[in-house]
Amino acid sequence: MSSRSQTGFNERRVIFSSFKASLLALGTISLFTHSPTYATSIPESPLPIRLIINNWTSQIVMTEILGKIYHDKGYTVEYKELASKDQWAHLHRGLAHIQVEVWQGTMSEDLARTSALGQVIEAGDHDALTREEWWYPSYVEERCPGLPDWQALKKCAVLFSDSSTSPKGRYVAGPWEKPERARIRALEMDFVVKPVKVADDLWIELNKAYTEKAPIVLFNWSPNWIEDRFDGEFVEFPEYDPKCETDPTWGVNSTRLYDCGNPKNGWLKKVTWVQTEQEWPCAHAILNDMNFDNAMISQIAAYVDADGMTHTQAADKWISDNTALISTWGAETCSK
Repeated sequence: MSSRSQTGFNERRVIFSSFKASLLALGTISLFTHSPTYATSIPESPLPIRLIINNWTSQIVMTEILGKIYHDKGYTVEYKELASKDQWAHLHRGLAHIQVEVWQGTMSEDLARTSALGQVIEAGDHDALTREEWWYPSYVEERCPGLPDWQALKKCAVLFSDSSTSPKGRYVAGPWEKPERARIRALEMDFVVKPVKVADDLWIELNKAYTEKAPIVLFNWSPNWIEDRFDGEFVEFPEYDPKCETDPTWGVNSTRLYDCGNPKNGWLKKVTWVQTEQEWPCAHAILNDMNFDNAMISQIAAYVDADGMTHTQAADKWISDNTALISTWGAETCSK
């Protein structure tokens, strides 16, 4: 090798060594200055945010809305389809991170139990007030006078029977775990619980009965698209009290629990894994600010269940119609 070539080689080696040292220095600075507590860049962490998908329309659409907002911010989003009973263990272990629609009537006990372990926290309430209860079409009142009082329903039980329950009435329940059988026993009602496999089957049953003006009593909730498309009423059971679930001597049956209806004007919450705020501060702030009222939830559900959109199409439409509102969610944290 000539002296000129040797000189060039040595210069290149020095330059490369300096470049390598600079990279190491930058890496060291990055290592020690990065803190997931501050939203200095988005996404703050490359880890995927796992959003829980349950099996009813408004929850699915709302989850997709949040997922699309996160995706637009640069986050990696994964969806995990979980039954409502299974989601709590996943949240507790950090295997799933966010649930956008937690209902008081069906999930309050699981939320309280899981929150006590310290790995799941609330991320604010929606403005929507909820109710989950037995429901019937208004035309049934002509054949069962006294409705919506539960004692009138009790007297008319045979009116709701079919070949699988006769002479007892059929109550069409949702696919979620609820103490319906305990309530029937406590109130001594001649009804048999017949759950559907998926939530949409409730509306198939309702539509069939509605078309034929046949008596039906089924699980329903508010907010829900049904209230905009069908005329009906919730059954009025004895007023809910927490003692109904813990003290057998409380209520109309002194020997059994669950001798009451579900809570009225219940809360609707968002919950998250405890580390979400530290891992993805901007995403956590967006979740905190995300807020739906009854009309908004009924609307997104109606896009699918009444108008035939897919969940994704419904999410896209809602986002397109509400860009100004969405821009306010997490704005302060996400701009840091």
